[in-house]
Amino acid sequence: MFNQFTRSFDLPAPVKKILRPLVAWAAMAVLAVANGVFRELAIIPRIGEYPGHVVSTALLVAAILAVAYAYFARTPDAYTVRELAAIGLGWMVMTVGFEFLVGYAEGTPVSVTLGQYDVLAGQVWILVPVTLVAAPLLFGRSRGRDAGGGGDGAVAQGAK
Repeated sequence: MFNQFTRSFDLPAPVKKILRPLVAWAAMAVLAVANGVFRELAIIPRIGEYPGHVVSTALLVAAILAVAYAYFARTPDAYTVRELAAIGLGWMVMTVGFEFLVGYAEGTPVSVTLGQYDVLAGQVWILVPVTLVAAPLLFGRSRGRDAGGGGDGAVAQGAK
């Protein structure tokens, strides 16, 4: 999916290297919305509000890890550790921004959205942005070998 999308456009390789992780994030965003619908319609009515959010967060973390694994297993691009960190930070910023934007559009007070990050109040949502940051570093490095030497070398993809 990721390579087919960028292959169909005649774009320079550096542009494709930037677009491919955006396509992966878009897939994660679609799964997150589907997860939210599933949570509200199926999980919460069966097990309750708080347990439903915990289960839903766990499902979303698993979906994010699956998409990230699939992306880094199939991408033709080699990324440096710095680029992998930037991808993860980008995914996290886009996700949190999307969450606040949707909250604003729905009229949800910012304090309510911020409350979802309150670990001391038992909230588990923070696992989602943490997973988004960590996944590229986990799978971008584990799927290949450090081809550049040192801590910021390119990570060769497809090495088995």
